[in-house]
Amino acid sequence: MRTSPHREEPCAAVAIPASLAADVEGYDWARDGVGESGGAVYRLHGKPGHPDLFLKQGEGTCATDVTDEMVRLMWLAAFLPVPAVRGFVRTPDAAWLLMTAIPGLTAWQALEAFPAERPAIVDALADFLRRFHAIPVSDCPFTSNHACRLAQARRRLDAGLVDVEDFDEERQGWNAEQVWDAMTALLPLAPDSVVTHGDFSLDNLLWHNGTITGCIDVGRAGVADRYQDLAILWNCLCDFEAALQKRLFHRYATAAPDWRKLNFHLMLDEFF
Repeated sequence: MRTSPHREEPCAAVAIPASLAADVEGYDWARDGVGESGGAVYRLHGKPGHPDLFLKQGEGTCATDVTDEMVRLMWLAAFLPVPAVRGFVRTPDAAWLLMTAIPGLTAWQALEAFPAERPAIVDALADFLRRFHAIPVSDCPFTSNHACRLAQARRRLDAGLVDVEDFDEERQGWNAEQVWDAMTALLPLAPDSVVTHGDFSLDNLLWHNGTITGCIDVGRAGVADRYQDLAILWNCLCDFEAALQKRLFHRYATAAPDWRKLNFHLMLDEFF
């Protein structure tokens, strides 16, 4: 799950709906190469006196993903620091989402750049995750539990959309059906439902001056087992030190890790 801090390349401005044109006028453009999931992500920057913006654009099923993110951003804004929606356009075939930028480095960039601060960064990540999971489940209109995700995963598997070359090291050389069989063999799992981010990875958390300043890429947010988030973050930390993985669970204040749930959610993530 390692990503490069050099995550974007300059590019020309792209065609956008007329209703968004005034908002993006005068900006320089760069295309983001991390975590696009089939869509396109652009950072708009360099306009004197104006903050950076991000634009997401998707077509087909990616348009639905962009729409899902817009709806969740609007809802999450009452609970957590997330990008503010500056504009949104949806057509039958495409969607455009314009958002404010959250200040800071990604958590991955911060862990890479400041080795001495890694324990404090992990503590901040765990604290932010507990804050996310403290949102009242009764207030959340979105469902992302593993039954829902399993149905999505099966559709992706049957459609040939699973990238087996991107599997974690433990499953290199496996095919998608082997992962499916190993994953479903771990069911049933006792539910422990909270409001989850859905993709709580180091690239989706921003860190600045000793704190997590917010989260991005919230299109999968919804009620699910807390291990949906814990497993992804734990797996990301393997790029650094095993001690940080242990620290995560200690700071999060959970009991000894539930390895059955953790492994299930790691395998589930292979399908997305």
